[in-house]
Amino acid sequence: MSFGATILDAEGLRLSPDETAFFQDADPYGFILFARNIEDGDQLRALCDDMRNSVGRDAPILIDQEGGRVQRLRPPLGREWEPPLDFVRRAGPANATRAMYLRYLLTALELRSYGIDVNCAPMVDVPRESTHAFLTDRCYGMTPAEAAGLGRAVAMGLTAGGVLPVVKHIPGHGLATADSHYDLPHVTATQDVLNTVDFAPFKVLNDLPMAMTAHVVYEAYDGLPATLSPRMIQVIRNDIGFDGLLMTDDISMKALQGSLADSTRDSLAAGCDVVLLCNADLSERMAVAEAAGRMTPSAQVRAERALALREVRVEVDIPAVQEKLDALLSGRSDTGNDD
Repeated sequence: MSFGATILDAEGLRLSPDETAFFQDADPYGFILFARNIEDGDQLRALCDDMRNSVGRDAPILIDQEGGRVQRLRPPLGREWEPPLDFVRRAGPANATRAMYLRYLLTALELRSYGIDVNCAPMVDVPRESTHAFLTDRCYGMTPAEAAGLGRAVAMGLTAGGVLPVVKHIPGHGLATADSHYDLPHVTATQDVLNTVDFAPFKVLNDLPMAMTAHVVYEAYDGLPATLSPRMIQVIRNDIGFDGLLMTDDISMKALQGSLADSTRDSLAAGCDVVLLCNADLSERMAVAEAAGRMTPSAQVRAERALALREVRVEVDIPAVQEKLDALLSGRSDTGNDD
């Protein structure tokens, strides 16, 4: 039987009996964690075990651990990272790619130590002067080439640590002047600009196993948010060439105006593989799971293909990796291997 076409969260530090029963029935493809789900290492490992036990398999567990503002694990559970764009500038052009690889290798090792095996990164949106502040300092560079190159380093670092990357926000959120958590951004750029700049990093990274959509309207194509737009999913699949597992961004974000059930049905009908729902109560999760149903055969193939890429690598000398990163950030050269 195929997985449920959802990725869902939990309300607290452990699953309630009602949540456990619901997950057992709904069989979501995976789970996502937030700060409210995290108290200490033992509790976090137990919650991850709860989640997997509820569906009877090694389900993927996701988290947003970009570093900077978007970072669910904080000290002492995880290193406190500066925002990616600040980090890249501190490393400098010569060392930025290597430094990002090492940063996200360390991040992956932290995540795997708690049972988390998917990180919602890299974020390869290309910012402009008008880009909303909620996004800007989460970006990696100001050009498509910088975003793609550093995004590749992030993905490689995560993968080396046994964590699957999720590239976002496909096909590109950089021109949005509104925060999609609260409003629906409209982008008026031409198809030529979008293809040359915004879509370009995603074309370079179209071989990554998972991607998250943008709740953004691209008026040069149609009037629907990409998450709900058959035309934009066609762009993602055909023009950008992404054939991995395509998940929605959180459908509870205010950019999407319909009911959660309607957004679920519309996003899957448009061509998304799986629906991400966050910060909802149990009744809302139940409604979304019912509306989503099971993955389509093609989505199931992509889902299983992504899971097959999870790999626990050999032991890494974490202090040595940290030393190499410190050397890069202080301007010293680093030519060592870490994986």
